[in-house]
Amino acid sequence: MIGKCIASQAKATFFSITSSTLTSKWVGNSEKTMKTLFAVARCLSPSVIFIDEVDSLLKSRSDSEHESERRMKTEFLSQFDGLSNNSNDGLLVIGTTNRPQELDDAVRRRFSARLYISMPEKAARKNMIENNLEHENHVLTSEEMDIIAERTEGYSGSDIKSLCGDAAMHPFKDVMDRLIDIDKKDIRPICCNDFLLSLNTVKPSFSMDDLKQYDEWNNKYGSC
Repeated sequence: MIGKCIASQAKATFFSITSSTLTSKWVGNSEKTMKTLFAVARCLSPSVIFIDEVDSLLKSRSDSEHESERRMKTEFLSQFDGLSNNSNDGLLVIGTTNRPQELDDAVRRRFSARLYISMPEKAARKNMIENNLEHENHVLTSEEMDIIAERTEGYSGSDIKSLCGDAAMHPFKDVMDRLIDIDKKDIRPICCNDFLLSLNTVKPSFSMDDLKQYDEWNNKYGSC
C-alpha cells in the first residue's frame, strides 16, 4: 500500500515484483530479467520498483546457495549502485519483508531508508474497523468501536480484517437453518457482541517475542 501510494502521488510507473517474477530454472535468465527490469524502469521514469518479500530474493549469501542465486544478487546490487548516475534519476526501489534479519548485509546497506512499520495504534485500529464495516449493515456506535479497538492491542491490519470478517458471519449463523428462504433485509445487523465473540477465536498473528525482535533490529539498523 505504501509503494502504491508513493507511485500514485509521484505519478510514477509502478512495478510490483516477487521472487517468482525474476527467478528461472534456466541459468542466466534471472540476471537478464533483473537487468531488463531496471532498463525498462529507467525508460519509463519516474518509476517505482516494489519488491514484495525482498528477503526471499536477497537473503544473506552463503556457500550452500546456488550459483544462479548469487549471480542474480550480484546483478541486483550492480543495478542498484547505478541509481546514483544521472541516467537513473527518477527511479525508486522499495522492498518489504517480515524477515529483515535475513537480508544480505550489502543489500541492507543499499537501502538508505529502513523503516519499521509497527502495529497500528488504537486510533488506527478504530479507523480500520470503520473502513471494513463501511459497506456492511451494522449498529455499532463510536463508543463500541472504541471498546473493540482497545481490546485489539497487538493486532495487525490483516488481523483486524479477519476479525471484522468473522464478526460479520455471526448474523448468518443465527439464521443458518433457514438461510435459503430468508430475505437479505431480514438478517440482523452486525453488533458489538459479534465482535466480542470473535475476539475469542481471532487472535493476533504476531507474538510479543516477534515484535521484540523487530524492535531490536530497528534500534540497530532502522532509520527512525
